[in-house]
Amino acid sequence: LVLTWLPTNNHRLVSDGLVSFYLFVTCPPAGGGSPCGSVCYSVPYPITCETRGADLSEDGLLVGCPAGCLLRRTSVFGTNVYAAVSSVCGAAVHSGLLGTSGGTVRLKRLQGRHGYRGSSSHGVQSQSLSHWISSFKGGNSVCVCVCADCQADIAVVMDSSTNIGQRRFNLQKNFIAKLAAALKVGATGPHVGLIQASDSPKTEFLLTNFTHPKDLLFAIRQTTYLGGNANTGKALLHAAQSIFSSELGARRGHPRVLLALVDGWPSDDVERAATFARDSGINVFIVSVAKASPEELSMVPDRNFSRKAVCKDNGFFSYSIPSWFNAAKHTRALSTRLCSLDQLLCSKTCYNSVHIGFLIDGSSSVGYVNFQLVLDFLVGIARSFDISDVGAHIGAVQFTYDQRLEFGMFDNDNKEDAIDALRRISYMSGGTSTGSAINYAVHNLFRPAARGRNFLIVVTDGQSYDDVRGPATAAHSQGVTIFSVGVAWAPLELLRVMSSEPKDTHTFFTRDFSGLSDFIQPVVHNICTDYSHNN
Repeated sequence: LVLTWLPTNNHRLVSDGLVSFYLFVTCPPAGGGSPCGSVCYSVPYPITCETRGADLSEDGLLVGCPAGCLLRRTSVFGTNVYAAVSSVCGAAVHSGLLGTSGGTVRLKRLQGRHGYRGSSSHGVQSQSLSHWISSFKGGNSVCVCVCADCQADIAVVMDSSTNIGQRRFNLQKNFIAKLAAALKVGATGPHVGLIQASDSPKTEFLLTNFTHPKDLLFAIRQTTYLGGNANTGKALLHAAQSIFSSELGARRGHPRVLLALVDGWPSDDVERAATFARDSGINVFIVSVAKASPEELSMVPDRNFSRKAVCKDNGFFSYSIPSWFNAAKHTRALSTRLCSLDQLLCSKTCYNSVHIGFLIDGSSSVGYVNFQLVLDFLVGIARSFDISDVGAHIGAVQFTYDQRLEFGMFDNDNKEDAIDALRRISYMSGGTSTGSAINYAVHNLFRPAARGRNFLIVVTDGQSYDDVRGPATAAHSQGVTIFSVGVAWAPLELLRVMSSEPKDTHTFFTRDFSGLSDFIQPVVHNICTDYSHNN
């Protein structure tokens, strides 16, 4: 721990009225040292979205940008290198280092220059400027220090193809070892698993096999070279389908990151694996080392493989290293990206984020046997989602003329308990008042803060004895998306009145209760389509 005293006219974090000081800790040397220099401040100096580089006199100062700077009209001049008259936070967003939730960046001061080039990037339009007396760096040159433990589960896919060869394979192992050291792997920090990409993927170790740094580094160095094709797509799919399962040690509620190291280019297609990973809430990063030369481009099956594989094609999830021989110096910058939680855009999906309410018709016309088929239908929908205390949630209301809360949206914190609660619902029998049931379900199941994630599935077999238009319209206005599922004598017009827009994708009808099972996958698919559109 280092204590540095500064004059009172400097930017200060703590003051006793006479002098000010910063507290900072030295950054670990793994991976060639911190990209931010020799120190990593434990507390950033807070600035506003409008603070300019010229307003901050210290070189290497770690500053904290507030949330929402993307929504403010900040002035930014330049690309990668910015004129000092630019907003620091605006430049950080433009360069892709910060998102809407803000964060920390380190300021690197540079001399003035001519010809600052304007560009549009990450939602920020920077302007051109002919000349300014001083500058600061942006893009990958603006450093971000992460002093707290990273909490991600990270699976690394390493290239073990014939193309990489034994020598570069050893350099790759050294790179992964230094990356693990930079991440500060530990029981309460990040966990790392390792998969080799060859003709067929090979899992070297799982996320929980080695949580002590020394054991992990030894396991990495013991990995043996395979040779064969660079089937990165197969390895990505294998990792996404197996490594991140809770049965194999993936932690619930922790960000899931899949990092693929590619020497040259893959031998197979990566798009199917990437789609599966995104749908599963996994953030895919691609590190391209020694990209194809102009003479080799004709041999590359898909020149856009990296853009198709990553979580989002915004520049943040792609990283390029010229050669394995200088790869070690990139470990700190890469570890920062892997642990920038606010920018891991694929962590939340419909499968682990939605709140689904079931509104179940328990009227006399349904009957006990058909009521069990309704429950089977709802269980099939529930099984499609990752129900947990930090994931998706379900709740249920049964109605006749009256309403009964079977269980609340947050009463069950795992899928097994939620499905058991569904199956234990007892049949009521009575009349049908669907409108008042919609009002009851909206007020007793959903939280307004979850707008865009609230879905109500209404299952009914007949005409309602009260008005449904008003309650359904009120539910829509409160951010609840309604799917209407009708059986037997349920009027199609009534179903469409209740359904959200577009009506055709939110309205389902079958003559027989046995046909409900055919709607499970379409309903789940349309819920996810709505979620993606609204989020």
